[in-house]
Amino acid sequence: MPSRRRPRRPRRPAVSVLRLGHRAGRDPRLTTHLALAARAFGAERLYLNPPDAELAQRVASVARSWGGTFEVVPAPNWREPISAFPEAVVHLTMYGEPLARLLPRLRRRSRLLVVVGGAKVPGEVYERATWNVAVGHQPHSEVAALAVLLERLLGLPGPGAWRGAARAIVPTARGKRVRTLSGGRRA
Repeated sequence: MPSRRRPRRPRRPAVSVLRLGHRAGRDPRLTTHLALAARAFGAERLYLNPPDAELAQRVASVARSWGGTFEVVPAPNWREPISAFPEAVVHLTMYGEPLARLLPRLRRRSRLLVVVGGAKVPGEVYERATWNVAVGHQPHSEVAALAVLLERLLGLPGPGAWRGAARAIVPTARGKRVRTLSGGRRA
């Protein structure tokens, strides 16, 4: 007699991201894109090193309008989030092991801290990481690398409003439609 149990959904680890080496005067757009990609693809928070209060406010404004619980956490010392993290640390680098090879191990973890560096990542990060992971072995954007990792790990975000959203996209074949929601928070 066939079993009537539902198939188990794949386990999804809780993901936090550490943006290492943010340069407030030079990188605000790139780091904002990194935070928005992290949020949209399912990460819970972004630790920002060094802190940038203005950038954190901009990302918080997006979360207020579009929903979710994503937060930007200041990280004056990048070593602290890595040392304090209770589970695996994944350093995204084009020099790492292929993502496809490590994906089964990553999926078995309940929590991951993904470290995304800038131009110069200290060698210590490579040593402290549980895994150094590459989505490709050519120079590429850290935003693209994070998006690929999160999509492979957590899946694509589905359509629809997020909890607490003041607005939601209405998918259309042409044009742009945004719906204002009555129960959401206002930006």
